[in-house]
Amino acid sequence: MNKNLSIKEKQKEFLEIWKQANKKYGKNKKRLAGEGWKKDWQLLITTMLSAQSRDEITIPVAEALFKKYKTLNEIANATKEELKEDIKKINYNETKAKHIKQTTQILLEKHKGKVPRTKEELIKMPGIGIKTANLVLAELYDEQEICVDTHVHRIANVFELVKTKTPEQTEKELKKIVPKKYRNKINRIFVLWGQEVKGKNPEKFLEKLKEKN
Repeated sequence: MNKNLSIKEKQKEFLEIWKQANKKYGKNKKRLAGEGWKKDWQLLITTMLSAQSRDEITIPVAEALFKKYKTLNEIANATKEELKEDIKKINYNETKAKHIKQTTQILLEKHKGKVPRTKEELIKMPGIGIKTANLVLAELYDEQEICVDTHVHRIANVFELVKTKTPEQTEKELKKIVPKKYRNKINRIFVLWGQEVKGKNPEKFLEKLKEKN
């Protein structure tokens, strides 16, 4: 593909792609890691766990964690070694155990046990970057943030909606062409799509959209 489209043309192209992708995956019932949690801190911790770990592993680990630790205080009072053992199936479990303990303590000490609703406050906490913050804001508070993970980054570049090297750059460029009402919906749809299509061949992505469910 060799496109040199204007912003308006990219907006139109995005909407055409979005329409097809949402039609295909909008009613998909598959649960992703950042969905379906009863408490705000559970969603935050699960999102931290999910970085570079598959949802199929992350969700059961998180469910077992929250069955053992039923409150934020209980997690904050656990040792790093206990938490590491609890999440041993997760990639980078030692670092994540440390960050979870530190973050839960910060939530209790500075935020009265509530997850902050600003990106600035979220990214101050250990283990929480822009992607995690955007997902949390979108899921918890319905903020119009674009969570750019590997799937969103890949698909946006495959269709040359953007030409970027990093997820941070992709988020910035997508905000120029994606209407606000779609921004917090992109991640779920593009993740489901990207999980089914490997590589960077746009024809394969489009073929998947045409397949019957």
